[in-house]
Amino acid sequence: MLHTNMALHSGRACSRQYLLHLAHDNVDFRLPEIKALLSLRNQSFDTSETFIEKSPFWQLNGLSEDDIRSVMSRTVCGKSAFELWGHGRTTDELKRSLLAYPAESMAPYLQQNSTYKINVYTFNKTLEFKDRISKIDALDFLPFEGKVNLKDPDHIFCLLEDYGSDPNDIPDDPFHLYFGRWIADGQRELIRSHSVKKRHFIGNTSMDAGLSFIMANHAKVKADDLVYDPFVGTGSLLVACSHFGAYVCGTDIDYNTIHGIGKASRKDQKWRGPDENIRANLRQYGNESLYVDVMVSDASKAVWRKNPLFDCIVTDPPYGIRESTRRTGSNKDIIKPPEDFSGENHVPVSMAYHLSDIFADLLNFAAHHLVLGGRLVYWLPIYRPEYCEEMVPLHPCLTLISNCEQTLSSHTSRRLIAMEKTKEPEDSDKLVHLADPRFTSYQGHNSFREKYFSGLTKKNGKDSKATPKNED
Repeated sequence: MLHTNMALHSGRACSRQYLLHLAHDNVDFRLPEIKALLSLRNQSFDTSETFIEKSPFWQLNGLSEDDIRSVMSRTVCGKSAFELWGHGRTTDELKRSLLAYPAESMAPYLQQNSTYKINVYTFNKTLEFKDRISKIDALDFLPFEGKVNLKDPDHIFCLLEDYGSDPNDIPDDPFHLYFGRWIADGQRELIRSHSVKKRHFIGNTSMDAGLSFIMANHAKVKADDLVYDPFVGTGSLLVACSHFGAYVCGTDIDYNTIHGIGKASRKDQKWRGPDENIRANLRQYGNESLYVDVMVSDASKAVWRKNPLFDCIVTDPPYGIRESTRRTGSNKDIIKPPEDFSGENHVPVSMAYHLSDIFADLLNFAAHHLVLGGRLVYWLPIYRPEYCEEMVPLHPCLTLISNCEQTLSSHTSRRLIAMEKTKEPEDSDKLVHLADPRFTSYQGHNSFREKYFSGLTKKNGKDSKATPKNED
């Protein structure tokens, strides 16, 4: 049976249509993730004329079953994928669409010596068991010859119904119906298995597991890549990238975090244990062999040779909220020690590292140290009332690929930026901001911290006014 199934899907013609069923969270991140994963197969995103990005169901054209399986082996935004046999706005339209599907394409999965089952999935509506059975019975016009096996069938089929996205206005009948053969599930399980709650080494700003994998997919991280995080923290992004087979390394200015010492972030633990570090996190998931190293370093200082080293740079710079934005240096005059000084090495003090400088340095670093075609993926904090696309930092060597928003509050959000290196840096790039204002650093990022807390103050003020005090 295994050889038969392989023969059925191997090299399948690209004229077939496929259906993606997507999770309805992180909606803004789904399209860039699927596009990035398709581009790893040298495939483009081709969909129907009625495509609605925020819909949980996408129809894809021009792909093979192997392409779909490859995408589903990595996506955390996609739930399941199906070979689409028919669809319509009503049950009659669905029936006509299914009857028009080529019988020779159905036949290999409906044979007498095979087993099958049919699932019913409804989006934004719960059906009673008897209603599900009646919907399955209504498909009796399909020429199934095999036996039903609910536990371990050879083939799984699914009827999917879309009742819209408004939980307060659920229609009696679905807006659209789909029927198809199940191909593969996505990797939603990674969100649970790699949850930071279960992770050996965490910090105050450890990245959520789901977002970490989304970032790795946006960056097109693949096996044997070398991935770098210049603000590595507790290494959540390295964990996600190593899951896809990449070698990982990083730097951070925080000595205690890099060495896994000091106070613990867990509320029931005062101090970090002897083996709480980034290497231990990779060991926890069986990827220690992909750990290159991490070191204490200041992202504002040049410590790498200026040549392409990294396939991807994936990072979450500090915003000055839970982690300070600092770099080594001093505003005071530096006094050079005498030549005969034999004391301990000087530990430099730190000074403010403005967000506009962080992003300018990050893009410049990526331009010099990414390989051509390599991607930079990072988070950009935004004060929403003032946001416009011109605030996103640009660089002449980097092309903006995607820009997705994650809302943090009514007045703040952060945007996941993906950029691709499309040319090597030249001396003239240093002056490009003079000729083109798009490449000038946006200084408004520097006041994000103040705007963030002023928004909280206003919100708390409104809440206190709205809540009457108890009188004796």
